[in-house]
Amino acid sequence: MKRDAYKMNLPDSKELLDVIHLCLKGNRKAEERLFKMVYPLAISIVRRYTQSLTEAQSVVNEGMLKVFTQLANYAPEWSFGGWVRRILVHSAIDHIRRTKRFEDRHEDYSEIEPTSTFDEGVLDRISAEEILALVQKLSPAYRSVFLLYAVEGYNHREIAEELGISEGTSKSNYAKAKIKMQQAMAKINTIRRQQHG
Repeated sequence: MKRDAYKMNLPDSKELLDVIHLCLKGNRKAEERLFKMVYPLAISIVRRYTQSLTEAQSVVNEGMLKVFTQLANYAPEWSFGGWVRRILVHSAIDHIRRTKRFEDRHEDYSEIEPTSTFDEGVLDRISAEEILALVQKLSPAYRSVFLLYAVEGYNHREIAEELGISEGTSKSNYAKAKIKMQQAMAKINTIRRQQHG
């Protein structure tokens, strides 16, 4: 799933624009309606970057505050979901920076290669919920880079700029995260094969 692949259950564009217009006039009911429309997308994006649901809800609240304060900058020809997603991802990154859980040790492991024996078929046998649970087990540094690269579609230069780390550290953290994910998925697959003989 790349940056523009997010979908949310929004009303047709005229209704959405009407709600946005009312929000810009300070209509509290419209703000509440917009928040409720966006919340499922918001929590699913932010939850990937945080350790807990409570932490994710806090980041969503911060992100939605930014959405409302920047709503006048939204252009109707843009994808509203994409625009909101970008603000939420930046809010999650800001949260990571603030909590200082992302350490840049200036190590360059960019030459690390993921294991070449990974069975791609494992992905077909593991649910999305299980994959998300595995992503949640990654360290904040690995998880952030992995999600920005593999899910959001950022390149390592963009990730380095966003997180304030070197490009080599971004590549290193992604390679290590990918290896950890492959190992964890292979372990799940092995356990399932043993259980189903």
